[in-house]
Amino acid sequence: MEENSLDTIKAYIALTKPRIIELLLVAAIPAMLQAQRGVEAAADNIWLIISTIFGGWMGAAAAHTFNNVVEYELDQKMQRTRARPLVRGKISRKNAAIFAFIMLALSVFWLGVVANSWLAAFFVLLTNFFYVFVYTKWLKMKNEQGIVWGGLAGCMPALVGWAVIRDNAMDGQPDRWWQAVVLFLIIFFWTPPHTWALAMKYKEDYRRAGVPMLPVVAKESEVTRQIVWYTIATVVVTLLLLPAASWIYLIAAIASGIGFLWMAIRLHDGVKKGAKVKPMRLFIYSNNYLSVLFIGLTIDAIVGWEPIGRMLGWSTVLF
Repeated sequence: MEENSLDTIKAYIALTKPRIIELLLVAAIPAMLQAQRGVEAAADNIWLIISTIFGGWMGAAAAHTFNNVVEYELDQKMQRTRARPLVRGKISRKNAAIFAFIMLALSVFWLGVVANSWLAAFFVLLTNFFYVFVYTKWLKMKNEQGIVWGGLAGCMPALVGWAVIRDNAMDGQPDRWWQAVVLFLIIFFWTPPHTWALAMKYKEDYRRAGVPMLPVVAKESEVTRQIVWYTIATVVVTLLLLPAASWIYLIAAIASGIGFLWMAIRLHDGVKKGAKVKPMRLFIYSNNYLSVLFIGLTIDAIVGWEPIGRMLGWSTVLF
């Protein structure tokens, strides 16, 4: 294959923002395993899990490519995004848009037909619509809290994964959708501190581009104060899943949660004292936090030990 062809393929891959997709898919896998706990269930659902990951990857790739197309002018103004394929002229906006539509169509077809879950396909469509039209084209440029609500799109993989397992489950099995909602909320509350830590580092970039991200329009002390509160909310919400999990998840949630909260408080204290802070440390740790949390849940679900809720004698329908 010619070098130019390889460059083009790499450019299309870059459009999909693969690093972000990896993080999003981390949420789908534990959701699917938690929906039907145990080693046998994991083995029985291995094809569904692989199929959903593939279909979800195409849906996320479509959303990120659409984002590149819509934010073409904005990306030219920011140092952090000037290396993106459209800005560098590696791919035309028209071809990128066509690629995004194809990926979205394939994702919907794959999840609906191959993974047998039109509900999951609907969630992918909803995610793309919300991310492109509600967040990118409206909220992001209108409100400093835009990322809070824009983060709803990033919460969808948990619902997609849960929908596939439940749509393929035997009749009579309880859906336990409340657990999927908890996983959704974990990512929802995690997104602001994760994103604002990054925005603190690149706030001048956002300022030049006219994006009213919270670190651009508010004092650093206010930004870090909100980071602390959203981090607290994240950690508290993770605990809501404890009745449906065992001691493995309990240890992962508490240990990683303490570290996440300590990092957020440390950043806030540093800002209040006027010290030179490094918000990227929190940004990096937030990624590791979510990974540890969901890996813990993944192991917990595969091992399939009796959930804490059942040990306490609570309803088996819920847990």
